[in-house]
Amino acid sequence: MARERRPARRRAAAVAAVLGGCVLAASGMAPPAGAHSGGHGRAAAYVALGDSYTSGPGIPAQVDPGCARSDHNYPSLVAAERRTSAFTDVSCGGATTAEMWRAQGGNPPQLDALNRHTGLVTVQIGGNDVGFGSIIDTCARLSAQDPAGNPCERAYRAFGHDELALAVLRTAPKVDRVLRAVRARAPHARVLVVGYPDLLPDDGGGCFPQVPFAAGDFPYLRDTEKRLNRMLRLVAGVNRAEYVDTYGPTAGHDMCRAPADRWIEPLRPAAPAAPAHPNARGEAAMAQAVLGRLERGRGRG
Repeated sequence: MARERRPARRRAAAVAAVLGGCVLAASGMAPPAGAHSGGHGRAAAYVALGDSYTSGPGIPAQVDPGCARSDHNYPSLVAAERRTSAFTDVSCGGATTAEMWRAQGGNPPQLDALNRHTGLVTVQIGGNDVGFGSIIDTCARLSAQDPAGNPCERAYRAFGHDELALAVLRTAPKVDRVLRAVRARAPHARVLVVGYPDLLPDDGGGCFPQVPFAAGDFPYLRDTEKRLNRMLRLVAGVNRAEYVDTYGPTAGHDMCRAPADRWIEPLRPAAPAAPAHPNARGEAAMAQAVLGRLERGRGRG
Protein backbone atom coordinates (compact mmCIF):
# COMPACT_ATOMS: atom_id res chain seq x y z
CA MET A 1 0.00 0.00 0.00
CA ALA A 2 2.86 2.38 0.80
CA ARG A 3 4.24 1.97 -2.68
CA GLU A 4 0.86 2.74 -4.21
CA ARG A 5 0.51 5.94 -2.20
CA ARG A 6 3.87 7.41 -3.20
CA PRO A 7 2.98 8.40 -6.78
CA ALA A 8 -0.23 10.03 -5.52
CA ARG A 9 1.74 11.90 -2.87
CA ARG A 10 4.32 13.05 -5.39
CA ARG A 11 1.57 14.28 -7.72
CA ALA A 12 -0.22 16.06 -4.90
CA ALA A 13 3.04 17.76 -3.95
CA ALA A 14 3.73 18.76 -7.53
CA VAL A 15 0.26 20.21 -8.08
CA ALA A 16 0.52 21.99 -4.74
CA ALA A 17 3.77 23.55 -5.95
CA VAL A 18 1.98 24.76 -9.06
CA LEU A 19 -0.77 26.29 -6.95
CA GLY A 20 1.79 27.86 -4.65
CA GLY A 21 3.55 29.45 -7.60
CA CYS A 22 0.26 30.88 -8.80
CA VAL A 23 -0.50 32.26 -5.33
CA LEU A 24 2.84 34.05 -5.26
CA ALA A 25 2.20 35.45 -8.71
CA ALA A 26 -1.27 36.58 -7.66
CA SER A 27 0.07 38.42 -4.75
CA GLY A 28 2.67 40.39 -6.38
CA MET A 29 -3.82 28.18 -45.00
CA ALA A 30 -5.43 25.35 -47.06
CA PRO A 31 -7.76 22.83 -45.42
CA PRO A 32 -6.05 19.67 -44.12
CA ALA A 33 -6.06 16.28 -45.74
CA GLY A 34 -7.73 14.61 -42.76
CA ALA A 35 -11.26 14.85 -41.41
CA HIS A 36 -12.45 18.13 -39.88
CA SER A 37 -15.53 16.82 -38.16
CA GLY A 38 -15.93 15.56 -34.62
CA GLY A 39 -16.01 11.93 -35.76
CA HIS A 40 -13.81 9.85 -33.49
CA GLY A 41 -11.52 7.76 -35.65
CA ARG A 42 -10.12 4.53 -34.25
CA ALA A 43 -6.56 5.41 -35.20
CA ALA A 44 -6.28 9.20 -35.09
CA ALA A 45 -2.65 10.32 -35.45
CA TYR A 46 -3.45 13.87 -34.34
CA VAL A 47 -6.32 14.80 -32.02
CA ALA A 48 -7.18 18.40 -31.13
CA LEU A 49 -9.01 19.08 -27.87
CA GLY A 50 -10.16 22.50 -26.73
CA ASP A 51 -12.63 25.35 -26.45
CA SER A 52 -13.63 28.16 -28.82
CA TYR A 53 -10.09 29.55 -29.07
CA THR A 54 -9.26 26.23 -30.68
CA SER A 55 -12.46 25.72 -32.69
CA GLY A 56 -12.41 29.13 -34.41
CA PRO A 57 -16.01 30.44 -34.23
CA GLY A 58 -17.06 32.63 -37.14
CA ILE A 59 -14.00 31.89 -39.25
CA PRO A 60 -14.88 30.50 -42.70
CA ALA A 61 -15.65 27.80 -43.35
CA GLN A 62 -17.65 26.61 -40.36
CA VAL A 63 -17.72 22.83 -40.63
CA ASP A 64 -19.54 22.13 -37.37
CA PRO A 65 -22.02 24.91 -36.45
CA GLY A 66 -22.91 23.18 -33.19
CA CYS A 67 -19.35 23.60 -31.93
CA ALA A 68 -18.51 26.72 -33.99
CA ARG A 69 -15.62 24.81 -35.54
CA SER A 70 -13.71 26.15 -38.53
CA ASP A 71 -11.67 24.29 -41.12
CA HIS A 72 -9.11 27.10 -40.78
CA ASN A 73 -8.58 26.91 -37.03
CA TYR A 74 -5.06 26.24 -35.81
CA PRO A 75 -5.40 22.44 -35.53
CA SER A 76 -6.56 22.25 -39.17
CA LEU A 77 -3.64 24.42 -40.27
CA VAL A 78 -1.17 22.32 -38.27
CA ALA A 79 -2.59 19.11 -39.75
CA ALA A 80 -2.34 20.55 -43.27
CA GLU A 81 1.26 21.72 -42.80
CA ARG A 82 2.30 18.35 -41.38
CA ARG A 83 0.26 16.49 -44.05
CA THR A 84 -1.38 14.48 -41.32
CA SER A 85 -3.24 11.52 -42.77
CA ALA A 86 -5.38 10.93 -39.67
CA PHE A 87 -6.74 14.06 -37.98
CA THR A 88 -9.61 14.42 -35.51
CA ASP A 89 -10.70 17.82 -34.24
CA VAL A 90 -13.22 17.68 -31.39
CA SER A 91 -12.72 21.22 -30.07
CA CYS A 92 -15.99 22.94 -29.26
CA GLY A 93 -17.01 26.47 -28.42
CA GLY A 94 -18.01 26.87 -24.77
CA ALA A 95 -16.12 23.77 -23.62
CA THR A 96 -14.79 23.58 -20.09
CA THR A 97 -12.62 20.84 -18.61
CA ALA A 98 -15.88 19.00 -17.79
CA GLU A 99 -16.57 18.54 -21.52
CA MET A 100 -13.53 16.32 -21.74
CA TRP A 101 -15.73 13.66 -20.08
CA ARG A 102 -19.28 14.64 -21.04
CA ALA A 103 -21.07 15.30 -24.31
CA GLN A 104 -21.66 18.86 -25.43
CA GLY A 105 -24.74 18.89 -27.62
CA GLY A 106 -23.90 16.60 -30.52
CA ASN A 107 -20.19 16.61 -29.68
CA PRO A 108 -19.22 13.46 -27.73
CA PRO A 109 -16.87 13.69 -24.73
CA GLN A 110 -13.65 15.04 -26.19
CA LEU A 111 -11.42 12.46 -24.51
CA ASP A 112 -13.26 9.71 -26.39
CA ALA A 113 -11.32 10.75 -29.51
CA LEU A 114 -8.09 9.42 -28.01
CA ASN A 115 -6.69 5.91 -28.21
CA ARG A 116 -3.39 4.07 -28.02
CA HIS A 117 -2.65 4.92 -31.67
CA THR A 118 -2.83 8.69 -31.13
CA GLY A 119 0.56 10.23 -31.80
CA LEU A 120 -0.06 13.94 -31.18
CA VAL A 121 -2.53 15.76 -28.92
CA THR A 122 -3.02 19.51 -28.56
CA VAL A 123 -5.05 20.74 -25.59
CA GLN A 124 -6.26 24.31 -25.09
CA ILE A 125 -8.66 24.47 -22.16
CA GLY A 126 -9.26 26.39 -18.95
CA GLY A 127 -10.47 29.78 -20.15
CA ASN A 128 -14.13 28.92 -19.67
CA ASP A 129 -13.41 27.34 -16.28
CA VAL A 130 -11.97 30.68 -15.18
CA GLY A 131 -14.95 32.43 -16.78
CA PHE A 132 -13.68 34.42 -19.78
CA GLY A 133 -17.19 35.25 -21.00
CA SER A 134 -18.61 36.41 -17.68
CA ILE A 135 -15.46 38.43 -16.94
CA ILE A 136 -15.80 40.36 -20.20
CA ASP A 137 -19.51 40.99 -19.57
CA THR A 138 -18.90 42.13 -15.99
CA CYS A 139 -16.03 44.45 -16.80
CA ALA A 140 -17.84 46.02 -19.76
CA ARG A 141 -20.93 46.63 -17.61
CA LEU A 142 -18.97 48.18 -14.72
CA SER A 143 -16.84 50.46 -16.90
CA ALA A 144 -19.56 53.14 -16.97
CA GLN A 145 -19.23 53.58 -13.19
CA ASP A 146 -15.66 54.84 -13.38
CA PRO A 147 -14.22 55.00 -16.96
CA ALA A 148 -10.85 56.31 -15.77
CA GLY A 149 -10.57 53.94 -12.80
CA ASN A 150 -10.64 50.20 -12.16
CA PRO A 151 -14.21 49.30 -11.15
CA CYS A 152 -13.90 45.71 -12.40
CA GLU A 153 -10.76 45.03 -10.38
CA ARG A 154 -12.36 46.56 -7.30
CA ALA A 155 -15.43 44.35 -7.75
CA TYR A 156 -13.35 41.17 -8.01
CA ARG A 157 -11.30 42.23 -4.94
CA ALA A 158 -14.29 43.41 -2.89
CA PHE A 159 -13.98 40.64 -0.31
CA GLY A 160 -10.28 41.09 0.41
CA HIS A 161 -8.94 38.68 -2.17
CA ASP A 162 -8.74 38.45 -5.95
CA GLU A 163 -11.62 36.30 -7.17
CA LEU A 164 -10.03 35.85 -10.61
CA ALA A 165 -6.73 34.73 -9.12
CA LEU A 166 -8.66 32.18 -7.08
CA ALA A 167 -10.51 31.05 -10.21
CA VAL A 168 -7.15 30.33 -11.86
CA LEU A 169 -6.03 28.39 -8.79
CA ARG A 170 -9.21 26.32 -8.79
CA THR A 171 -8.75 25.53 -12.48
CA ALA A 172 -5.24 24.12 -12.04
CA PRO A 173 -6.29 20.70 -10.62
CA LYS A 174 -8.98 20.45 -13.32
CA VAL A 175 -6.41 20.88 -16.07
CA ASP A 176 -4.12 18.46 -14.25
CA ARG A 177 -6.90 15.85 -14.29
CA VAL A 178 -7.43 16.41 -18.02
CA LEU A 179 -3.75 15.86 -18.79
CA ARG A 180 -3.62 12.72 -16.67
CA ALA A 181 -6.61 11.38 -18.61
CA VAL A 182 -4.93 12.23 -21.90
CA ARG A 183 -1.84 10.27 -20.81
CA ALA A 184 -3.96 7.30 -19.76
CA ARG A 185 -5.87 7.13 -23.04
CA ALA A 186 -3.03 8.04 -25.40
CA PRO A 187 0.10 6.80 -23.61
CA HIS A 188 2.37 7.14 -26.65
CA ALA A 189 1.24 10.60 -27.74
CA ARG A 190 3.22 13.79 -27.72
CA VAL A 191 1.04 16.19 -25.69
CA LEU A 192 1.10 19.96 -26.24
CA VAL A 193 -0.74 22.35 -23.93
CA VAL A 194 -1.57 25.47 -25.91
CA GLY A 195 -1.76 28.79 -24.06
CA TYR A 196 -4.08 31.69 -24.84
CA PRO A 197 -3.12 34.54 -27.22
CA ASP A 198 -2.65 38.18 -26.24
CA LEU A 199 -6.14 39.67 -25.92
CA LEU A 200 -5.32 43.16 -24.58
CA PRO A 201 -2.36 45.54 -24.98
CA ASP A 202 0.67 44.10 -23.25
CA ASP A 203 1.71 47.58 -22.10
CA GLY A 204 -1.51 47.92 -20.09
CA GLY A 205 -2.96 50.62 -22.30
CA GLY A 206 -6.64 50.79 -23.13
CA CYS A 207 -8.82 51.58 -26.12
CA PHE A 208 -12.24 52.62 -24.87
CA PRO A 209 -14.82 52.51 -26.48
CA GLN A 210 -13.45 49.98 -28.99
CA VAL A 211 -12.99 47.68 -26.03
CA PRO A 212 -15.39 49.01 -23.37
CA PHE A 213 -13.32 48.49 -20.24
CA ALA A 214 -12.30 51.17 -17.76
CA ALA A 215 -8.72 52.40 -18.21
CA GLY A 216 -7.45 50.91 -14.96
CA ASP A 217 -8.93 47.50 -15.68
CA PHE A 218 -6.86 46.85 -18.80
CA PRO A 219 -3.65 45.99 -16.88
CA TYR A 220 -5.63 43.96 -14.34
CA LEU A 221 -7.25 41.81 -17.03
CA ARG A 222 -3.94 41.50 -18.89
CA ASP A 223 -2.31 40.17 -15.71
CA THR A 224 -5.19 37.76 -15.14
CA GLU A 225 -4.65 36.22 -18.57
CA LYS A 226 -0.92 35.98 -17.93
CA ARG A 227 -1.66 34.24 -14.64
CA LEU A 228 -3.83 31.71 -16.46
CA ASN A 229 -1.10 31.03 -19.02
CA ARG A 230 1.50 30.70 -16.26
CA MET A 231 -0.66 28.09 -14.55
CA LEU A 232 -1.10 26.15 -17.81
CA ARG A 233 2.67 26.14 -18.33
CA LEU A 234 3.30 24.82 -14.81
CA VAL A 235 0.62 22.13 -14.95
CA ALA A 236 1.94 21.02 -18.35
CA GLY A 237 5.38 20.58 -16.79
CA VAL A 238 3.99 18.49 -13.92
CA ASN A 239 2.44 16.16 -16.49
CA ARG A 240 5.47 15.86 -18.78
CA ALA A 241 3.63 17.78 -21.49
CA GLU A 242 4.98 20.64 -23.60
CA TYR A 243 3.67 24.18 -23.32
CA VAL A 244 3.06 26.28 -26.43
CA ASP A 245 3.28 30.02 -25.84
CA THR A 246 0.80 31.83 -28.09
CA TYR A 247 0.78 35.04 -26.04
CA GLY A 248 4.26 36.17 -27.07
CA PRO A 249 3.80 35.58 -30.81
CA THR A 250 0.50 37.51 -30.82
CA ALA A 251 1.61 40.46 -28.66
CA GLY A 252 1.00 43.70 -30.53
CA HIS A 253 -1.94 42.23 -32.42
CA ASP A 254 -4.53 42.42 -29.62
CA MET A 255 -8.14 43.57 -29.98
CA CYS A 256 -7.18 47.23 -29.47
CA ARG A 257 -5.22 47.35 -32.74
CA ALA A 258 -6.47 48.66 -36.05
CA PRO A 259 -8.35 46.10 -38.17
CA ALA A 260 -5.35 45.60 -40.46
CA ASP A 261 -3.06 44.78 -37.53
CA ARG A 262 -5.19 42.83 -35.08
CA TRP A 263 -5.42 39.08 -34.80
CA ILE A 264 -7.98 39.19 -31.97
CA GLU A 265 -11.33 40.79 -32.74
CA PRO A 266 -12.92 43.25 -30.28
CA LEU A 267 -16.45 42.95 -28.90
CA ARG A 268 -17.78 44.20 -32.26
CA PRO A 269 -15.74 42.18 -34.78
CA ALA A 270 -14.81 43.68 -38.11
CA ALA A 271 -13.54 40.38 -39.52
CA PRO A 272 -15.25 36.97 -39.43
CA ALA A 273 -14.72 35.80 -35.85
CA ALA A 274 -16.48 35.74 -32.51
CA PRO A 275 -16.12 38.75 -30.17
CA ALA A 276 -12.87 38.70 -28.17
CA HIS A 277 -11.62 35.71 -30.19
CA PRO A 278 -8.88 35.12 -32.76
CA ASN A 279 -9.66 35.86 -36.39
CA ALA A 280 -8.14 33.80 -39.19
CA ARG A 281 -4.77 35.53 -38.79
CA GLY A 282 -4.84 34.81 -35.07
CA GLU A 283 -5.51 31.14 -35.68
CA ALA A 284 -2.68 31.09 -38.23
CA ALA A 285 -0.33 32.66 -35.66
CA MET A 286 -1.25 30.01 -33.10
CA ALA A 287 -0.68 27.32 -35.74
CA GLN A 288 2.82 28.66 -36.33
CA ALA A 289 3.50 28.59 -32.58
CA VAL A 290 2.42 24.94 -32.40
CA LEU A 291 4.48 24.04 -35.48
CA GLY A 292 7.50 25.81 -34.00
CA ARG A 293 7.17 23.79 -30.81
CA LEU A 294 6.90 20.56 -32.80
CA GLU A 295 9.96 21.42 -34.88
CA ARG A 296 12.05 21.94 -31.76
CA GLY A 297 11.58 18.31 -30.80
CA ARG A 298 10.33 16.87 -27.57
CA GLY A 299 10.88 18.82 -24.41
CA ARG A 300 8.98 20.77 -21.83
CA GLY A 301 7.88 24.25 -22.82
